[in-house]
Amino acid sequence: MKQDINRYEILEKITPLIENTAMRFGYIPIEIEFVKENHRWFLRIYLYSSEKDVTLDDCEGVTRSLSDFLDELIPVKYYLEVSSPGLERKFKSDKEFVIFKGRRASIKLKEPLEGETEKIFKGEIIDYNDTDGLTFLRFDDGQELVIPRNNIQSAKLYID
Repeated sequence: MKQDINRYEILEKITPLIENTAMRFGYIPIEIEFVKENHRWFLRIYLYSSEKDVTLDDCEGVTRSLSDFLDELIPVKYYLEVSSPGLERKFKSDKEFVIFKGRRASIKLKEPLEGETEKIFKGEIIDYNDTDGLTFLRFDDGQELVIPRNNIQSAKLYID
């Protein structure tokens, strides 16, 4: 028997529960995805905090706190994965520019900025807003750049 699943409706129902639980542990969920891969459903939650590292114990605690409630809200068998975003996470939404303010990032542009030839910069995220775009401190020369959002092809966290 094939069961029709509306993953968007499920995400809408479970997101507030996940956000509240993550906050109790001092984290914010920067991404929640409910996807089907190889005929199996996966609920993946990526936790972040600017004050502390995401630990295995905290991931287990969030998992235990959520699993019974999620089982009531998700009508299919699924695998729950709770983890950190990773050291070189590729940004998937604009809110990550704000979340990762002060962190090192690698930015790839669609077109070089005026007076520049390079399209890839490594540096620190200074600020982000919808009007101006990304304010970015480039490492190689210490220059502060303002990059319009529509010129950013991709961005990811960067470690030395």
